[in-house]
Amino acid sequence: MSIRTPSFKTGQTAVAEYAKRLDGLDQKTLALWAAACAEHVLPFFEVKHPADDRPRKSIEAARAWARGKIRMPAARTAAFAAHAAARDSDCPAARAAARAAGHAAGTAHMPGHAVPAAAYAVTALAAATPGRAEAAAASERDWQIAQLPGHP
Repeated sequence: MSIRTPSFKTGQTAVAEYAKRLDGLDQKTLALWAAACAEHVLPFFEVKHPADDRPRKSIEAARAWARGKIRMPAARTAAFAAHAAARDSDCPAARAAARAAGHAAGTAHMPGHAVPAAAYAVTALAAATPGRAEAAAASERDWQIAQLPGHP
């Protein structure tokens, strides 16, 4: 019996359970939250690719944009670089972590990128824990909810 690698659908399903709570959050808040979600799983990329800082720079760009330190085109360029890092990786968890980082910076371009950032973070954790993918996805979802502004 082979174990299937969790797909993006794994993350989408987990995030869909609370995505409506994101409605009404401003774009900068979403970018900061997406950056936190991506950073939470970034070690899955950095362990496999310690010399590649594109996903980390993408997360930094998301935060810099939210704080008014850079403009949207610079954040978008960082997002593209993180997605290129994902394409360069052969590790499912690392690939998903890099995509989470790319979508975090992409939130500067469109607020709708925050949800895929979170979904890819869930996917990264699920891919990193093959025997416990469902439990890992649920745990990551709960962590993400706890990071939402105004969460009790």
